[in-house]
Parts: sequence; C-alpha cells; structure tokens
Amino acid sequence: MHVIGTVGLPGSGKGEAATVAREEGIPVVTMGDVVRQETADRGLDPAKDHGTVAQALREENGPAAIAERSLPMIEDRLESHDTVLVDGIRSDVEVDAFEERFEEAFTLVSIEAPFDVRRERIDTRGRDAGEADGGEGLAARDERERGFGMDDAMDRADVVVENTDTLEAFHERIRSIIREGETSDAEEPTEVRRP
Repeated sequence: MHVIGTVGLPGSGKGEAATVAREEGIPVVTMGDVVRQETADRGLDPAKDHGTVAQALREENGPAAIAERSLPMIEDRLESHDTVLVDGIRSDVEVDAFEERFEEAFTLVSIEAPFDVRRERIDTRGRDAGEADGGEGLAARDERERGFGMDDAMDRADVVVENTDTLEAFHERIRSIIREGETSDAEEPTEVRRP
C-alpha cells in the first residue's frame, strides 16, 4: 500500500501529476472534487463558488473536513490497487489526517512554481472564473489557501518538485516518483528534497 499526496498552490501542476498517475493506472482521489460536488449540492456554481464552499466545509465540520470525506474514497481504491494518488491537499491538518491513517505508507509531494508561471497556466486552462468573470483572482486564491495552512503542509513534504521546466520533464519526474514508490514498498522516493 502506498498513498501519494500532492500539495501546491493553484496552477502549480497538481492536476498534471494526477494525469500522470492515471496514465500509470493509479487511481486518483481529487479533494477538489469533494468540494465541487458539495458546491453543486448547495446549488452554487463550482467555477465561482468553489473557494467559498471549501472554506464553509472547514468552518462547519472542522479543518480536516475535506480530508475526512476523502478517506473512504482512498480506502475503497486501495482495495483493488497498491497505490493511490490524493490530489490537492491544502493544509497541515489534512497532512495529519493522512499520516495518522496511512502512517509510513503516505508520501507527501510538494509541487511548486512561481506566481507568474502559475497565473499563465490558470489563464490557459480556462477552468476557473477569473476576477473579470466574477471569480477569484490568483493572489486572492493563494491567500485563501495559505490561510488553510498550505505553507505548513508544503514545508512538511517528503519530496519537492520544482515545476518550471517543460511539461514532458515534469511528467517524467512525477512518473519516476510514482514508479519508485511502487517498487520500493513505499519507501520515500529519491527526488528533490527539502533540507
């Protein structure tokens, strides 16, 4: 069993890491999907109200609410797969929840990129409403996510991937982390690490 969690600010490359995992036959549990579903269940627009609902879930059910809603989905996928990737951890409290449940079988990967690079990626993907369309700007999103404890979560990463090279190079780095994790019986992958 191996659970790989990704953490990173918007536009850093978490979704691309999830794409690589799927290509490798590894199921992905996207924490943002939990929020998008709750947003739709509340009759709100996931493109505009995602952040508001994420904050509301944490306020209503505690800071680990989204992680706790994700745990049954992860455990379900582990019944038929050796590895699961959890996309979009936002806080140190969520890291605590996954470490408590999966212990040494949990590896946290921080995906990082500069603000301007991330802004360009978000504009290109066109999934989220920007400020001009009634959504939230990237600086405001960064501030909100940092308010959840993202910086603390990123500081706890076992592996750091600087996503500033080509998409192909990034995919290959993620692929090596996934494959090494599978072949080393959940030992920490050897990649860029924090001192």
